Amino acid sequence: MLLSISGLPGSGTTTVSKLLAKHYGVDLVNAGDVFRELAKEHGMTLAGFGALAESDASIDAKIDERQKEIANTRDNIVLEGRLAGHMAEGALKVWIKAPIDVRIERISRREGISFDVVRDETIKREASEAVRYKEIYEIDLGNLSIYDLVIDSVKWDPFEIIKILIAAIEIQDGFV
Repeated sequence: MLLSISGLPGSGTTTVSKLLAKHYGVDLVNAGDVFRELAKEHGMTLAGFGALAESDASIDAKIDERQKEIANTRDNIVLEGRLAGHMAEGALKVWIKAPIDVRIERISRREGISFDVVRDETIKREASEAVRYKEIYEIDLGNLSIYDLVIDSVKWDPFEIIKILIAAIEIQDGFV
């Protein structure tokens, strides 16, 4: 099983990815963790590090090449990240979506930061990523046509999303 789970910050990709990896007893490769670690190592906020990444393509390249290498050399993993669906040939590709205000509220609660601060940082971060991904890879994050499933994390909670994904994986792998 090779599964990629993508979505914008606060959509629930990390929660769903962790639960699914645990359910199947497989490894989780998370691009967001790598990006956050790099930002922390540089003593920068995510927005500041995103701005740096706009001028230094090697940051995204390191993260993305690592995911691509893992996706193309290993089986039985969950690959989570904004571009994971673009990096994992042959994967069941999932996009998890939620409206921006819901995503900002989730991030605000998780990080213990005010809604307004998170909103400003999230808008800047997403704009920065959109520019970088378009320039580096010619990828438009708004184009969801590469995904096999697009799931709304407002309509379904993480456990319901897991049930949907388990059903999709079983159908794809011929277990049904």
